[in-house]
Amino acid sequence: MATSTQIEPHQERAEHTNQGDPLPVRNELPTERLDRNSAELMAQLRVAGTGIQVLLAFLLVVPFNARWSQATAFDRYVYFVTLLCMAAAAVLLIAPSVHHRVLFRHGEKSYLVTVGNRLAIIAMALVTVGLTGILLLISNVLFGGVTAAIVAAVALIGVATLWFGLPLRQSHRETTRAASQPNSGSLRRRASSSIPD
Repeated sequence: MATSTQIEPHQERAEHTNQGDPLPVRNELPTERLDRNSAELMAQLRVAGTGIQVLLAFLLVVPFNARWSQATAFDRYVYFVTLLCMAAAAVLLIAPSVHHRVLFRHGEKSYLVTVGNRLAIIAMALVTVGLTGILLLISNVLFGGVTAAIVAAVALIGVATLWFGLPLRQSHRETTRAASQPNSGSLRRRASSSIPD
């Protein structure tokens, strides 16, 4: 029997496998879910941040290469846009850690998780453009226009599909499946209205 000082576990919606079988339900408090989401977000930001740092370091060295003086105006523009995208992505991926420090012990973990997630998604969109730019620049220097255009198009479509298309398609499938099942929509709305995954 719960007293007024005890908090009952928050019942979450059942997650489903690809075959539609329900997975075990997580019985966690909203604060526990926030802690888990925060830890998962920070771990993902660390992985992405390392990759961004390596790519940004590569871009910062390029203009000091002896052959850079032979770069065309097109190469310089591609380089500059790519550099700006990667620098902006680095700033966006570092921002949640800074926000966490500034708001430490202010009870703003829900805000930190929500904003951190959004900033990470925007950063990954910029990284998609940046990776495409890097491949376009290198391909253009090595092989010229047609090959560079093909490489850039394949990179852009491939990365955008892998990073954004597949998860968005899965989200759409899950939403469609949940809407077609009776009572699942109200349970989903209740669960999603509290704290984000």
